[in-house]
Amino acid sequence: MSAAQDNQTLPLFYRELTPLNSDAHRALRVRTTDKASWMANQHAVPITTEEFAKAQRSFPIIFSSADETVPLALMGLNEGSNVYVGGDGTVSSEMYVPAYARRYPFLLARLQPGEDTLSLCLDPTSDLVGEFDDGEPLFDGTEPSERCKSILNFCEQFEIAALQTTAFVDLLAEHDLLTEGEFTIQPDGDAPPSTYRGFKMVTDEKLNALSAKALATLHKSGALRLIHLHQASLGVVSDIYTLQSRAA
Repeated sequence: MSAAQDNQTLPLFYRELTPLNSDAHRALRVRTTDKASWMANQHAVPITTEEFAKAQRSFPIIFSSADETVPLALMGLNEGSNVYVGGDGTVSSEMYVPAYARRYPFLLARLQPGEDTLSLCLDPTSDLVGEFDDGEPLFDGTEPSERCKSILNFCEQFEIAALQTTAFVDLLAEHDLLTEGEFTIQPDGDAPPSTYRGFKMVTDEKLNALSAKALATLHKSGALRLIHLHQASLGVVSDIYTLQSRAA
């Protein structure tokens, strides 16, 4: 995956990707930050199943309507709206930051289609990496630094969690549990209700229609607990609406 790759194929947040290389990037350093400018104006961010328990306190957990369904932390009810991250990247202290966003500007990617090996890559356009005087080096000579090893380990753990998440979504599809979702919110006063669509969810009707055997299978796999966390999180949509209305 090269820096010249068409950005339409790049993951959310990434404008370019280039493999990390000790020859080309020996002088690079990485900065830490308490802001997340790459999340500003993003209303939904992918999330893994191992994060459901923490994330459901902050966001509604929904599922994308795309062909390749993924769980999403909903941070705004309209595209371009994130009620937890300001335009300058300031993050609300109450917000859980998904691992997908915390790994930026790094990720593991296949350099060629069909390859089994994943390589550590970075977005060279990010202001978190560069030939700075400050920050931590990514290499000690030609060897990865401890900071680089830590980044690699985080990205590896994320990929494991992503595979577990895919297995969970596949299980939902196998039992036909996902359905097109809808939020309807009645504002205070005489204003008409606001309706939001364009996502998937698991309804009680779908869950209650399952056989005892199917429910036992979901329970044993841990998927039933995740479904309940997803359903419980949907109540947070009213908080998102309130915060978005105040910002408007």
